[in-house]
This record gives sequence, structure tokens and C-alpha cells, in this order.
Amino acid sequence: MLAVRGADARTRADRLAGEEPMAIRVAGPGQAPIDVAVTMRTPGHEAELAVGFLHAEGLIEGPGDVAGVELGDAGAVSRPDDEVLVRLRRPFDAARVAERHFAVSSSCGICGKAVLDDVRLRARPLPGGPAVAPAVLWSLPVQLRAAQAVFEATGGLHAAGLFEADGTLLAVREDVGRHNALDKLIGSRLLAGDLPLHGRIVLVSGRIGFELVQKAAVAGVPILAAVSAPSDLAVEAAAGVGMTLVGFLRGDGFNVYTRPDRVAAGRV
Repeated sequence: MLAVRGADARTRADRLAGEEPMAIRVAGPGQAPIDVAVTMRTPGHEAELAVGFLHAEGLIEGPGDVAGVELGDAGAVSRPDDEVLVRLRRPFDAARVAERHFAVSSSCGICGKAVLDDVRLRARPLPGGPAVAPAVLWSLPVQLRAAQAVFEATGGLHAAGLFEADGTLLAVREDVGRHNALDKLIGSRLLAGDLPLHGRIVLVSGRIGFELVQKAAVAGVPILAAVSAPSDLAVEAAAGVGMTLVGFLRGDGFNVYTRPDRVAAGRV
């Protein structure tokens, strides 16, 4: 790599974030595997990504649905972790895959006002709390950045972090795609039997698009925050499910776009 810094130019090695395709397949008892989606992702936490994606799309409800997760056959494929098969304890209806019209990449999910009603139907009602102090919110980006080991080495990954209402960091997942990072985080909690995520805060790097609100809502997240801006559809979706949406969380400032009652801040 040629690195140019002002008048200085020199050749040096650089570390890059990995990006590879991963096929997600599902099979019920005695069923042949059914192809669900292919996503571009950063290698690591493949089982969490697969079950997190399936949960967000309403194809599985919780850990009780999952009988096991298998990677590809090492004797048949060169990269076994590029294929993930989620085996269910119940039959899987292949018609549901066609109904969802999956379109997955490393940068965006499925957007459009036509799916707002679908999110409201699949997301259970969120509880009223918690009430979070501004100082807690201000502390979250610092903690998230400190926990991003791969980002520090490559500078090329998004992150999603789960926090208690008092600001205690519980888990962080990284990926080249924002929605993949959140799927991995939610998948980790699903496999641990820790859904819904009532009373918790999720912070994501970058902006908040509709697809992140969708995934967080289905997981029962009452407060979703980001260091950048939300889209108008993200705000509309968050308002529809009663989620508190926080954007531009930087330094000692932030914007609350929906349900400000969960933020214990005085108003001028």
C-alpha cells in the first residue's frame, strides 16, 4: 500500500477488515436445508449472525426453536464458515422465505414504507422504562470504541454494543456491515436465552437506518442510540413501536427523536 501524508509518500503494509459471503440455510427435523439468504460479512461469530438474522426476520422466535448450528462440510468446501445451517426443532415452511423477499448486503437492509406495518406486527410492545441519565448516554461511545479491538487494527468495521441502563457494557460485536454487527449481538443474546432485551440500551456506530430499528424492535430494545444521524423512516418506525431513538451521540450532546420520556434530561 502507498501511504501519502502531506509531502511524504511511502510504501507499507496495512491491515484490512475481512469481508466474505456467508450463506444462511435452515432445516427442520428430517428436512433438506433451505437457502434463506447470503450476506457479506466479516468472519467471526457465524452462528450468532445466522440466528440473529433469522430472529430479526421473524423466522425463529428464540433459543427453543434452535436445535443446533452447523458450519459447512470441511471436506467439501474450502471455507466451512462461509456456510451456516441452522437446524430447528420444528418444521420450517420454505414459503416464508419467498414472502420475506430478502435482499442483504454489507451496507443496507430492506427498506420502504411497505414494511412498517410488518415491523409493528412482529415487534412485541416495549415497556415504559428505563429512565437513563444523559451522563450514561455520553459514556457509551467511549466504552464502545475502547472495546472495538478489530476497528483499532483496521479502521474498517462497524460495531453494536449492549449496555445496562446504568451504562455497564455487556457485549460488543463488530462487522463490516452495520446490520450484521447488530444481528451478531442479538444472536449472541438469543443463544444465551437473554431475549427480549427490555431495560437495556443498544448503541451502534454510524447512522441509524430503518433496518436497525427493525432488528432492535423485534429483539425488544427500548433505547437505540447511534453516533450519527437516523433516517426519516427509522424515526417513523421507532415512533410506531414506542422505541426511544437517540442520534448524534457525541461528546456531551445527543438528539432524542422519539419517546424522550426514557431520557432523564431537563429541558430549557
